[in-house]
Amino acid sequence: MRKIVSVILLWMAVLPALAQSPAPKYQPGTIMAVKPHKGAAAGDPSTTRFDISIRVGSTVYTVLYAPPPGSYGAEYTQGMNLLVLVGDKTITFSDMTGVSRQAAILSRAAASPQSDH
Repeated sequence: MRKIVSVILLWMAVLPALAQSPAPKYQPGTIMAVKPHKGAAAGDPSTTRFDISIRVGSTVYTVLYAPPPGSYGAEYTQGMNLLVLVGDKTITFSDMTGVSRQAAILSRAAASPQSDH
């Protein structure tokens, strides 16, 4: 009887772990280019947006990034490495302060061989 109870308890501990979906997989990325987003009002910091190209594996994603109010420096991040979580429509990353942010994916393209490091 003791053996049966042990097996049941073991299965009760294992089954929930098997039913969970795997944790999202962050991947290394490199910021390849940062350009002001077309259509942003010149000189108005509340509407500042950037088209940022991020290479993840063999794909370059261009995302629309809107910095939080009062922050600056996104235009100087070219060449920076970061961990990203690529979704269907967004890329998630942590900013310099460790806050998780999302940026909408505008386009995807195969990375050119000469942009390898």
